Amino acid sequence: MSGEDSAAPLADQLTRAGHLTPAWRDAFARVDRARFLPDRVWIRGDDGYHPVDRTAEPARWGALAYDDQALVTHVEDVHAAADGGETARVPCSSASMPRVVALMLDTLDVADGMSVLEIGTGTGYNAALLSERLGDRHVVSVEVDPRIADAARANLKSTGYAPTVVTGDGTLGSPAHAPYDRTIVTCALHTVPYALVEQTVPGGVIVLPWGTGLYNGVLLRLTRAGDGTASGPVVGDSAFMWNRGETPHRDVMATVRTRPPATTPKRATTGLDPRSVFGDEDAAFTAGLLVPDCRYSVGHGPGGEFTLWLADHSTGSWASVDHTPGADTHPLHQHGPRALWSEVEAAYAWWQRAGSPVRTRYGLTVTPAGQHLWLDAPEHTLPPHP
Repeated sequence: MSGEDSAAPLADQLTRAGHLTPAWRDAFARVDRARFLPDRVWIRGDDGYHPVDRTAEPARWGALAYDDQALVTHVEDVHAAADGGETARVPCSSASMPRVVALMLDTLDVADGMSVLEIGTGTGYNAALLSERLGDRHVVSVEVDPRIADAARANLKSTGYAPTVVTGDGTLGSPAHAPYDRTIVTCALHTVPYALVEQTVPGGVIVLPWGTGLYNGVLLRLTRAGDGTASGPVVGDSAFMWNRGETPHRDVMATVRTRPPATTPKRATTGLDPRSVFGDEDAAFTAGLLVPDCRYSVGHGPGGEFTLWLADHSTGSWASVDHTPGADTHPLHQHGPRALWSEVEAAYAWWQRAGSPVRTRYGLTVTPAGQHLWLDAPEHTLPPHP
């Protein structure tokens, strides 16, 4: 409906690159991504996000619209008083990279007649692809931001699609239209809301980005069982903006600066090179599983030197490791009730003992009582964090 002449080249590009399967090729060729983008999009540069306006730079805007890259569609101005009163633009909504959209839809494994719940309408492009494939009446999409929901409705209407778009908290699903054969989430989650499991039929599939404060993120494919649980493996990588209710505290250094003046960090050294953990994606992912509620930041110095900072904002705990190339040990400072670097060391040691598993060997099970992570099989639960 949206415009096959314009959309087909992007579908061809994705097909040639091996990102688009025949099951979704026609939908991508018919739904014009550009018609779901605002006249101003944002791209990331070395010093933050910069706008590209359709009216001022039509050729550049058009090239971005049909390129296989993510585009920020909305930003928030966040006042950082601790940094001299500067204002930082922080993305709050985006148009996902088309190859990631294709991967998630293919992972969803839909068939004619199925109903789909989408959490995070965004621009409406994903809902349009689902509507093109399954029909409007089979698609329900929930968007928490009223401005974004209204813009998506307008985009969908102008391109000839009419799925149900609900303005509300996506973590509650949309019980009025349940149950669903498939559920897809387009924001990163850490705690999977049980409502999404409850509203998916037994045998149904839930596809969602999942992450931690140390690793955002991976793509999970959960299958809903008849006993009310949902379980499944990591099937790949998929970094998304966080669900607004779970966004980790962004400013690691703010936690460091706010420690009580009467306290002194504990000084020590570590023989674990921080690059061994955070330079290996599988090790970093495992650390995120076993060291919860932790964020990191890196400050670079001359000659390859850097400082790794860890922080848990909720407890005021932080740690720093100073890395010097060629050194056998690295200065370590830890502060607060949690010894965060010691927890990372323990997580890394467990990962090595387990055979240095890759991310796709992990999985998640969600029950009415909560969720638990596992390695290779649901009965092989991970150890509690130190």
